[in-house]
Amino acid sequence: MNVKSKDILELRNRTGAGVMDCKKALLEAGGDLEKACEILRRKGIEIAAKKKERTAREGLIGAYVHTDGKIGVLVEVNCETDFVARTEEFRNLVKELSLQIAAQAPRWIAPEDVPEDVRKREESFYWEELKESNKPEEVKRKIVEGKMKKFYEEHCLLEQEYIRDPEKKVKDLLVEAIAKLGENIVVRRFVRFKLGEGDDE
Repeated sequence: MNVKSKDILELRNRTGAGVMDCKKALLEAGGDLEKACEILRRKGIEIAAKKKERTAREGLIGAYVHTDGKIGVLVEVNCETDFVARTEEFRNLVKELSLQIAAQAPRWIAPEDVPEDVRKREESFYWEELKESNKPEEVKRKIVEGKMKKFYEEHCLLEQEYIRDPEKKVKDLLVEAIAKLGENIVVRRFVRFKLGEGDDE
């Protein structure tokens, strides 16, 4: 089948993938744009998984201060080479992550960064809520798992809904950037300041 140029352009605009990758995905999907998007998304995840073990020591520190001057963010995002760090795509990614942190106030980067005592405390709290319930143990366990998943989605940057597209998580944004830029990309650390916060600690 012949792939239309306008469909390639549309797919490229939606995914940021290269022209040849878009063409191949459309051919594989029989011209269906939605299926082609899914194919490219899967391919991006595969690429990201392969690059995950590679060392990322270059990158940028992004800074954002809200217009009212009451919220500020610093975030370090690493990639493998200075060349990629200087690209517009990487700079935009760092900027988007800064905005995400300012808007959604995550406490940690990923679920594995949540301290063990905090995780245990949350789980205990959810189990305590279900103590009087007559539900089977297996059902209770699934409820607790669901509540913990929600906790991670609220407090861990990579699990949060992306502020510009709730259909995506922040980790999906990273996967897309890895697939597009061809390097491992890691959010190393961040700090978020809110005026007056912590004064009573």
